[in-house]
Amino acid sequence: MKKLTLALAAFAIGATGMVGPAIAQQNEQFVPALVYRTGPYAPNGIPFADGVADYWTLINERDGGINGVKLVMEECETGYATDKGVECYERLKGKGPTGAAYFSPLSTGITFALTEKVPGDKIPLLTMGYGRSESRNGAVFPWNFVAVGSYWTAADVAIQHIAKELGGMDKLKDKKISLVYHDSPYGKEPIPALEARAAKNGFTFKAIPVTHPGVEQKSQWLAIRQDRPDYVLLWGWGVMNSTSIKEAAAVGYPRDKMIGVWWSGAEPDVTPAGDQSTGYKALMLQHGAGKFKVHEDLDKNVVSKGKSVAKDTYAQVLYNRGLINSMIGVEAIRTAQKKYGNKPLTGEQIRWGFENLNLTEARIKELGFEGMLQPMRFSCEDHQGADVARVQQWDGKAWKTISDYYKADLSILDPMVKEQSAKYATEKKITPRDCSKES
Repeated sequence: MKKLTLALAAFAIGATGMVGPAIAQQNEQFVPALVYRTGPYAPNGIPFADGVADYWTLINERDGGINGVKLVMEECETGYATDKGVECYERLKGKGPTGAAYFSPLSTGITFALTEKVPGDKIPLLTMGYGRSESRNGAVFPWNFVAVGSYWTAADVAIQHIAKELGGMDKLKDKKISLVYHDSPYGKEPIPALEARAAKNGFTFKAIPVTHPGVEQKSQWLAIRQDRPDYVLLWGWGVMNSTSIKEAAAVGYPRDKMIGVWWSGAEPDVTPAGDQSTGYKALMLQHGAGKFKVHEDLDKNVVSKGKSVAKDTYAQVLYNRGLINSMIGVEAIRTAQKKYGNKPLTGEQIRWGFENLNLTEARIKELGFEGMLQPMRFSCEDHQGADVARVQQWDGKAWKTISDYYKADLSILDPMVKEQSAKYATEKKITPRDCSKES
């Protein structure tokens, strides 16, 4: 923690005027960051954390905070471990004049654990592109915001893209599609959606677990070589992703028949495998790598001042995802200020900001994210806000977008959200909110 604090000293100085652990003053909003800069998931955790921090720094340096309210950040290392994530949450939730603004666990396992805690603490969870897929239902999960897309969105879009490559949805019949997944809550999330698609479209689905952290996969890929599925979906994270690509090459499985989830589609997933990665495909959580208008502001206000924490991660896929993650959080705070005033807000007030957030095309352009994100809007009923994704392919040197936007089939997913959220409400003795009475 001491090393992280020193690394982020520039941020702390800009926000508090002091070097050392970030201590929020009366006109400052405390924003915690659960990160993993060490361990087997660090290659993926670092660029995301860098993007998260740099955007908060941008808001302070360029704008003087959110309507005059400075942001104060503190990172806490989780190592992607659920127990450490819970410890970090307990340590940081009460900091600042009004407590933590919101948490982004960057872990489905930690999300599952914190979902039980945040209702009592009244702190929102921003789980952009991960977490509990059924938490889209804000009537049952008022504190969870599975923004931009869920794992059920990803699974459905992946099948749609496979169908397009085959020549139509009817061509899925009798095909074989396997899922190589991280044996954790994260990896298991897409299975219900893929099973529903298999039942509807007539393909054979097989789920193949890989034990944490995923460096040993030889038996799984030998089984794939024997079974010869038409496509393999990859739901990995950290070193598991590049290992999967290497093992696929070792058994002669074509990489252009592999499609990773958006957490298996970044630079750290393909570069370790070298030329073996060429042709590999992955979903995009709408955005890709590269510079956009927001990067011009970062170059001017953060990078040129030596206040960026990013080194070789700048403008990579996961760095850009971190920017989007912080932008959504900042805009939720800004939205809440319209109701509660330009001051440090409580988690409960910021939850209202999330639920009433409307990122229009014009606002996205104004913020510098045009080309990275489509319009999205939350409501009491809908804590996801969007259901679209694209597909990219690694050409050996860079990611290339190879599809238009696909929209997930809500005729399949909506009943799943309704059924699973109702089951959760029954188990936890939750009375769903009446959204018609929310404002």
